[in-house]
Amino acid sequence: MRPGTDPRARWSPSRILATQGLLILCVLLVAVFGIILPNTYLSAFNIRSVLGTQSVTALLALGVMIPLAAGNYDLSIGYVLGMVEVLTIGLQLNNGLSWPTAVAVAFSVALLIGLINGVLVVYAKIDSFIATLAVGTFVYGLTNWYSGGQQIAGALPKPFTNIANVSFFGVIPLPVVIVAVIAFVMYVFLEYLVPGRRLYALGANPRMAELLGIPAKRYVIASFVACSALVGIGGVVLASQLQAGQPDIGPSYLLPAFVGALLGATSVKPGRVNVGGTIIAVILIAVGVSGLQQLGSSFYFQYLFNGATLAIAVGLAGWASRRREAQQRSESLKAVSDSPADDQLERGDA
Repeated sequence: MRPGTDPRARWSPSRILATQGLLILCVLLVAVFGIILPNTYLSAFNIRSVLGTQSVTALLALGVMIPLAAGNYDLSIGYVLGMVEVLTIGLQLNNGLSWPTAVAVAFSVALLIGLINGVLVVYAKIDSFIATLAVGTFVYGLTNWYSGGQQIAGALPKPFTNIANVSFFGVIPLPVVIVAVIAFVMYVFLEYLVPGRRLYALGANPRMAELLGIPAKRYVIASFVACSALVGIGGVVLASQLQAGQPDIGPSYLLPAFVGALLGATSVKPGRVNVGGTIIAVILIAVGVSGLQQLGSSFYFQYLFNGATLAIAVGLAGWASRRREAQQRSESLKAVSDSPADDQLERGDA
C-alpha cells in the first residue's frame, strides 16, 4: 500500500464522484433521454448511428491525447483528417488506384505530416500550438488544391464501404470495434509499459524527465506520428462512412476531439489525459447531442454545446491537475514524517 493512502478513501463518495463523475452523468443522461424518448432513443438504429458516427471523433480524441500526455498540442488533426478522407476517395475515383493502395497512400501521408509536426516542434523549436496550426492550414490548402474545392463522388468498391457498414449483432459497427481495440492497446501502453509512463513523465516535468535520461526529442516526435496515425485511421473510416471526398469536413472534428481528451482528463485519473476518461467523455458528448437533437434542438446547438463543454473541460482539467499535485505533495510529506528514519532520530535524541 502506498504510504499515506487510506484504503477506505478509495470508496468514499467524493473519490467515486471525482473518478467516475463522467460515467455517472453519462448513465443518467441515457436514462433521462430513454424515458423522454422511449420509442427512438434506445432503439438499435439510434445506438448504431450514435456509435458509428462518434467512432471518428473517438479516434481523433485518442490521437490528440498522445501529444497532450507529453505536454504538446496537435491542432492539425482536423485538417489531416480531411486530407486523408479526400485522398482515400480521390485516389480511387480520380487516379484509378485500388482501395487498399489508396488507403495505404493516404495513411502514409498522415504519418509524414505527423513527422513534420514533430520535427518543427523539436528541432525548429516552434511552439506546438503554432507549428501544428501552421502545418494544418497548409494541409487544408493542399486538400482544396487536390480536390479543386469540390466534392469527389462516385461508385466505390463494396469491401471499402463495408468498413463503415458492417455491424456485429446488428448494433455494434466495425469502426466501434476498431476504436475498442486501439483504446485497449493504448491503455496497456500508457498505464503498464515503460514508454507510456515516460511519456506522462515528460508531460509532467520535461526538465526532470531529461535529467532522468528520457530521450525527450524521440518521444515528442513519436507522439506526433502516433497521433497522425490514429487520425489517418479515422480519415479512412470517415471516407467509408461518407463515400464522398469532402475537403471542408475535417476542421469540424477538431473541437470535439479536444473536448473529449480534455474532459476525459477530469475523470478516471483526474489531472491527466487517460484512455478511459477520453472514451467516456466522447460517449457523454454523443449521448447529450443525440438526445437534444431528437428533442428538436436547432442545428447550431451542437456547436454551442461543444464550445461550452470545451471551456468547462479546460477549467476542470486544470483544477483536477492542481488537486492531483496537491494530493501527491501531501502524501509525500506524510510519508517523510512517518518514515522509520525519523523515528530512530527521535529515539536517539531522547
